[in-house]
Amino acid sequence: MSNKQTKLTNYKATMIAEGVLEPDYPDQYIEAWQHLIDTGLAWSLQGWFGRVAKNLIADGICTMKTRN
Repeated sequence: MSNKQTKLTNYKATMIAEGVLEPDYPDQYIEAWQHLIDTGLAWSLQGWFGRVAKNLIADGICTMKTRN
């Protein structure tokens, strides 16, 4: 069951990305990474987050937030 109305917090997105929390639905894992990229947290947390985020972007799974 997909419930994309559920807003991810920075904490929950980080915990899902690290594997500490199970996603509520399968796509939430990718949504968590996209949240970390969009908020910039992927680049300010430990280096592992940035490396995984870059790979997800390179693989076309996530996208880089566009600047206005």
